[in-house]
Amino acid sequence: MAIERAKAYLAQFGREGDVMEFDVSSATVELAAAAVGCEPARIAKTLSFEVGDRVALVVCAGDARVANPKFKQHFGCKAKMLSADAAEERIGHAVGGVCPFGVNEGCDVYFDESLRRFDTVYPACGSSNSAIAVTPAELEVLVPEGTWVDVCKLPEQES
Repeated sequence: MAIERAKAYLAQFGREGDVMEFDVSSATVELAAAAVGCEPARIAKTLSFEVGDRVALVVCAGDARVANPKFKQHFGCKAKMLSADAAEERIGHAVGGVCPFGVNEGCDVYFDESLRRFDTVYPACGSSNSAIAVTPAELEVLVPEGTWVDVCKLPEQES
């Protein structure tokens, strides 16, 4: 089970006990916000993109959207999301529970700047009914190979 894989990964940091498991789905930003009890923007959604033969996992704020020109400038290709089947196979977590914890080889993790405006954010933990409360700085500790990028736009930046 992917949640067990995420917990095992988090155990190396002593954080496996901080994983919240809900009796309701947290598979979408709105459902996760309701389950956690926070505003949707604080849900740290993990989007998966095909970049060459690798997977780019972009962890961003719940209200952020990928800005195609920024994505192309940073990654050198158009933003092409993985299908649900490909996501589970290539990442190790199914859509609704995709997170940066305990992912397969071939996945690169990126934290979008949209997360930095919050003191606490809530990424999933491998299942469609889980989350963990972390600060943006803690994400860097929990996923040391992660890199900060600016590839998203916020609702007020859309026109």
